[in-house]
This record gives sequence, structure tokens and C-alpha cells, in this order.
Amino acid sequence: MPSCPYALVVQRSRYKYPFALWKCTYIGPHSIRSLRFLQTTALAAENVPFRKQLKDEIKQRRTTQGTGSIRTEKRGSSSNKWELTVGIEVHAQLNTQHKLFSRAPAAFSTTPNSNVAHFDLALPGSQPEFQKATLIPALRAALALQCTIQRRSKFDRKHYFYQDQPAGYQITQYYEPFARDGEIRLYDYDDIDPEDGSSVTVGIKQIQMEQDTAKSIQQPPDTTLLDFNRVGHPLIEIITLPQIHHAKTAAACVKKIQALLQSVSAVTTGMELGGLRVDVNVSVRAKSDEPGIHIYHGVTGLGQRTEIKNLSSFKAVEDAVIAERDRQISVLASGGFIEGETRGWTLGSTGTRKLRGKEGEVDYRYMPDPDISPVVISKGLIDHVSTTLPQLPDQSIQLLVDRLGISLKDAKTLVVLDDGARLDYFNSIMDLYPFEEYLGGSVTEETVSYAKTTANWVLHELGGLLGASEGTLADCGVSAETMASIVENLMTGRVTGKTAKQLLSMTFNGDTRTINDIVTQDDLAFQSLSQAEYESMALELLEGNPQMVEAITQKKQVKKVKWFVGQMMRKGEGKMEPAKAESVLERMLKLRDGKHNENRE
Repeated sequence: MPSCPYALVVQRSRYKYPFALWKCTYIGPHSIRSLRFLQTTALAAENVPFRKQLKDEIKQRRTTQGTGSIRTEKRGSSSNKWELTVGIEVHAQLNTQHKLFSRAPAAFSTTPNSNVAHFDLALPGSQPEFQKATLIPALRAALALQCTIQRRSKFDRKHYFYQDQPAGYQITQYYEPFARDGEIRLYDYDDIDPEDGSSVTVGIKQIQMEQDTAKSIQQPPDTTLLDFNRVGHPLIEIITLPQIHHAKTAAACVKKIQALLQSVSAVTTGMELGGLRVDVNVSVRAKSDEPGIHIYHGVTGLGQRTEIKNLSSFKAVEDAVIAERDRQISVLASGGFIEGETRGWTLGSTGTRKLRGKEGEVDYRYMPDPDISPVVISKGLIDHVSTTLPQLPDQSIQLLVDRLGISLKDAKTLVVLDDGARLDYFNSIMDLYPFEEYLGGSVTEETVSYAKTTANWVLHELGGLLGASEGTLADCGVSAETMASIVENLMTGRVTGKTAKQLLSMTFNGDTRTINDIVTQDDLAFQSLSQAEYESMALELLEGNPQMVEAITQKKQVKKVKWFVGQMMRKGEGKMEPAKAESVLERMLKLRDGKHNENRE
């Protein structure tokens, strides 16, 4: 028996065909009920259902068409002779307080089956109650993906039996979704495949709301525990058009979709925590052959597709597409044909595996849900959500690069790091500086200088400390006010770079004093040496290293001046300016007359 308070224990029986019997026992504190679900898996030949006849006819046509047109050349290095096409389905958990059709909390809970309502368990007599608030993050996601919002949408029942779906069907929006016809634009800085050039646009067929399933916990050899906290959690399914032709671009597309959803607070977690799961549809055809016979939402000439389910990381998306591409090329090159099927992928494996034949509309027996009224969205609500959307990632990158002079690499990192929290931290620091509003109007050279320095410290100096401690930005203790004070003290010359790093380390490790108090109380303010002190130290170093002096003055190895500058900085103990030290050295070595300047590069 499981240790959780409520669990569904599923055990596969030892019966053989023609029947597969699943015995399910619901265990609760007050009652134990035993249910049996009987699934017929062998059918009499004389009584074949109509939907099976349809599937058999389609399979026969594909077999006939596949045998005559596939070339038998070996794949080898001829992958450029094949066209890969990928479509993506992203399932994302919405950022909501309640489940889609009940008032049970949607928040994560470590206690199994603690956030469950009667409807979530499909108990007899329970009815769905659409939670209107779940629509808001869904609308934000759809508008961020440039979709057209449908003022009227409906829910359908998608029938299938599996132990994580207690009703025997999933409530979704297959026929009349709430959003259609969007697009996402990927750029070279999104790490798309180089063959895609500087950018590629991927169409969004539709976005639909639907229920999540329960979480299955396997206990070998034959037991599965079910946690129904997740069942009924609001999802959106984002379905792209099959317009992606490289595995790397497919992974970049998923990553960009996740960044967009997080930037508008449509979701709370990404792939790394299980809040976003991906299915990919993969097809391959020989470029020298006639276009494929398959059509998907206006995209023609496609080969037979297979679907790879439940990919949980960006790397898994890229690797699974590559593996399935190579498998299909191998089959086609040897004269075979591709069957429409659902396949699985295990991280670290070198190939996909067949799970089952590919289901279609006829298998799922879609029907309108008679218990749920159509969802009607007012124009006022759409306009309000649209005008209150936060800045999208591409807009943020453009601002950082074009207006603030930050490098493209650093700008992209700021936007994506910590699910956007690093960018918010940067913006909070910039708002504390005594500048005009930098998001609009003119930007001065001083603003640009502060922005570049702040980005460097937020990404690299603070990032180094976070990486070494394996901590998070939220828990590090370095507030925006603290970082702004460190950068300002550095930029105004009150402290040196070395001292600024010391200040950051002290506050990161728990010093709660203000930066100005630390500088004053610990006597860390920069105190410049006099001109005579600079010259005295330089003379001492030059007289003690005659061979280095000869290399600079006679052999014209002028770059070795930097060595002397470094020595002066170390001896100066934070009281020396590098530029002034170099100037003094150059004058004493008589390099300021231009005689050796041609060798300085």
C-alpha cells in the first residue's frame, strides 16, 4: 500500500489476449473501492469497426505509394539530399491560482492528492466550473505570440483511456480554440541553425486551453502510484506550423517560446521544472522526389510524419529530432516507407522507439463538451490585456543594444538569465542612477557608460559569485540599491576596481552595512599618490630591472611597459591609477616622443 493519503494503485493483470484487464484500487481513509476497467484488444474479423476500416485503408494507400517512389541510395554524407520538416506542440502550465474547471488550488504541493476537487477525480455527479481567471495568462501568451483572439471558443472532449485521466477523456479546444494564426520570429542570436540565415518565421496554427493529467509515479515491477494534484491544472497547447527545417532551430523555437511565456508571466516554471513539455512532429522527404502527398493547415508537400512525445529539455528536442531524422532517412534510402506512429525518446539514447500507432481524430472521438458553455471574450478584455503586456524579449534586447550600447551577447544573457529576473534586477539598478528616463528620450554618453559597467557587474562579477556558491539571485543579499552604490563609487573614482570587488564580496557574504559606511569605516576610499611618489616608485622599478628597460628602449618591445604598470599597481596597494602610472613610465623611458609608438600595437 502507498504511504500517501490518497492514491490510485494500478496493477497490470497477468491475463493474456484477447483481453487486457487493469485492476484499479482507490485507497482512502474511509473507504476502499475496487474498480475494473475492461478493454477489448482483439476483435472478431467479421465485426470490424468502421474507424478501424478507415485506418487500414489509409495505411494500405501509404504502403502502395511508398514502394515506388523512394530512392534506394544510402544516406552516408548525403543528408543535404533530404528535406527535414518539424512541427512543434508546446504544453505549458498556466500561472493561475485555481484549476481549469474546479476551485482546487493549482499551486505545487509536496503532499500527494492534497489539492483535489470532486470534478478532478471525475466523481459521479460532479460538474465542471470554468474558472474565468485562467483565461488571463492564456490571453497574455496568445498576444505575445501575435495570435488573433477568437471572441468565441468552445471546449471538446478528447476520449482515451489511461490511468492518469480519471474521466476517460481530456477537455480541450480542438475545433474552436481561443487563439489562431500567430507567429514567432527567430533570429540568429536565438541560436538558430546557420543555414536559416539571419532570421526565420514560424507560424502558430492555434493555441488551445486544456486540462493537465495526473502525475504517474512508477514503482517496479508492476505498480504505478497516481498523484492527482496536477490533474485539471490549466494548460495551453501551442501548435506551430511545420515550417522548421533544422533540429537546432526547433530547439531554439522552444526556447524562445518559453522565454516569451515567462516574460509576460503566463507561466511560472519552464522545462527544467516540468512546467513545459514538448511533442515534435518529424517528417523527411527526398528533395529529388515529387513533393509529399500530405497537407497540414495549408502547408503542402509534406512527407509522412511521426510524433515524438514528452520531451522535457531543449537538448532533448534537438537530439530527438536528429535521431528521428536519421532513422527516417535510413528507412527511405533503403526503399521502405514511414508509418504514422507515436514514438518515444530517452535522454542519452541514440534513437527513438515506437510507442504505438499514431492516433487521429477518429480514434479520439472528439465531441463538444455538453457541460461547458462557450467562452465569450469581450473586446475590452482583449484590449486591456494587450495594452498592459510587459516588454517582450526581442524589444528588451533591441533597447539594451541600440540605446545603451551593451553587447548583443550580454544583452541576450540579461534577458534570458534567471527567467528574466536578471534583467529586472539590471533595470532596477539603472532606475536608481540620477539620469533622465533612459527608456525614452535622449541617452547621454554617461548613461551608456554606466549601463555597460552595470551590465558587466550584474552578469560577470555577481554572476561569478552566484556560480561559485550555487546560490540564486533572489537569495544573494545584494540588493539593487547596494549594486548601484558599488557601481557609482567605482564610476566616480571613489574606489578602485579591486576595492569594488571586495565590497561586492563583503555584501554578498552577509555584511549588512551600506556601501558608503563600509568604505568610510574600513578606510577603503581611493587616496591618490602624489606625482613625486609615482616617479619615485617608477624609478625604483626601472633601476631594479635593467634588462626589461633595455628590451623596451633598445629592442622596441614597448608592450613590456604593461609589466611595470602591473608592478606599480601591486606596490601601490589600491592607491594608484593605471593610466597615470603608465604615463609616468612612458615619460621616464622617453616613449612619449613618438619614436616607439609604431610598435605599441
